[in-house]
Amino acid sequence: MSDISHVPLLIGGELVQSRTRQWRDVVDPATQQVVARVPFATPDEIERAVADAREAYRTWRNTSQAKRQQIMLNLARLLRERTPDVAAAISREHGKTLPDAEGEVARGLEGVEHAISMNVLQLGEYAENAATGIDVYSVIQPLGVCAGITAFNFPVMLPCWMFPMAVAAGNTFVLKPSEQDPTASLMVAQLALEAGLPPGVLNVVHGGPDAANALCDHPAIKAISFIGSTRVGTEIYRRASMAGKRCQAMMGAKNHSVIMPDADREAALNQMLGAAFGAAGERCMAISVLVLVGQAREWLPDFVERARTLKVNVGTDRQADLGPLISPQAKQRVEGLIQKGVDEGAELLLDGRGIRIEGYEQGNFVGPTVFSGVRADMSIYREEIFGPVLSVVLVDTLEEAVEFINANPNGNGTSIFTQDGGHARYFQNHIDVGQVGINIPIPVPVAWFSFTGSRASKLGDLGPNGRQALYFWTQTKTVTARWQSHAREVNTTIAMK
Repeated sequence: MSDISHVPLLIGGELVQSRTRQWRDVVDPATQQVVARVPFATPDEIERAVADAREAYRTWRNTSQAKRQQIMLNLARLLRERTPDVAAAISREHGKTLPDAEGEVARGLEGVEHAISMNVLQLGEYAENAATGIDVYSVIQPLGVCAGITAFNFPVMLPCWMFPMAVAAGNTFVLKPSEQDPTASLMVAQLALEAGLPPGVLNVVHGGPDAANALCDHPAIKAISFIGSTRVGTEIYRRASMAGKRCQAMMGAKNHSVIMPDADREAALNQMLGAAFGAAGERCMAISVLVLVGQAREWLPDFVERARTLKVNVGTDRQADLGPLISPQAKQRVEGLIQKGVDEGAELLLDGRGIRIEGYEQGNFVGPTVFSGVRADMSIYREEIFGPVLSVVLVDTLEEAVEFINANPNGNGTSIFTQDGGHARYFQNHIDVGQVGINIPIPVPVAWFSFTGSRASKLGDLGPNGRQALYFWTQTKTVTARWQSHAREVNTTIAMK
């Protein structure tokens, strides 16, 4: 184990080797080989990170907008230049294919590029003579020390949805990335320092629930963003809210895609392959339920045959369509839910269990899996599987499809494929889901629009990205001012003489 790298903390602008006695192995999901060891930071180390962020805030909050913008420009350039290295780290620790990992870096880069515009977004308002001789204006100011807690499935994109906007607005930040694949997150934080962030503005601590709880409880932290599972997110939101903090928690999902019989068949089926099975289904925005309407039900055998041709292999194979799941436990859970689907009466049209890749026999591989005849009371429908498993539901009408989707407690994302504008407009208006795609399977908006999941998929009023992120990481101060006229003072003095 002496040759295995020990992932450092990032505190006060320096890489720090933790003094903890609790370490976790970071494992290549294709081989089960340990590629690094990550520390669970001690309470003292977390306290130091927050203290350094608090001290850095004293000067960073007054740093010019132009300087902050230049740093974000530098970070965008560096992230673009270092994409191959960052993507390789994602693939090694998460298992994503390299093209998928590179795509993740590109989506993270959007978040950084959006933060570049903070000097325009952070403009206040001014009303001259709101009352006679009285001016009223607002200023948008940072909160202080903020924190982010991210899931394993997007170790670059999720942090880039958090800290760039927060620090560009004048806050300082403590990031706790997933302990399952921490290296890529740390690499991005190091690039931010290289781009010019002063020491203490961005800090990285590693750990599990204890580290997350410490950030939720710490009195110096003003706001926390979380993206991950519903179980963890609910506890984070509860704990942070009880501690008086602002909190947003983007959580679990059960995303549906509707295909109408008037849809472009080739485009719809091909895009559904990536939406359902890309990144091995380990996306909170993956399409896990396909709703086929009317005659589109006849396309199901064609879709299954297309899914059968997808290539499963290690992430370094650029021809692979999906790589391994993150861990043996994830594989066991997904395969267990597939068996539950069979036991509960769903029709298994394509079984992704039992895949073995030559030379990688210990890998956490599960291939594309398709169920038909799925009911709302089945486990494979009720639970977020987080694997390459697609449940197919057959309905007669668009109205029936909308009613079925709206009955699900989650509201992260949904989509419809149709060439009929009336169908699209009906779907858009009547669906009770935060993010809607029209002829786009995974409706994650570009970074200058907010991520807007709803219902059980989100806790908190404001989401990541877009203008909502500005509001989340800042507070508005309104000033009402009246100044005595100098000319009036002079005239009064003359009159008295």
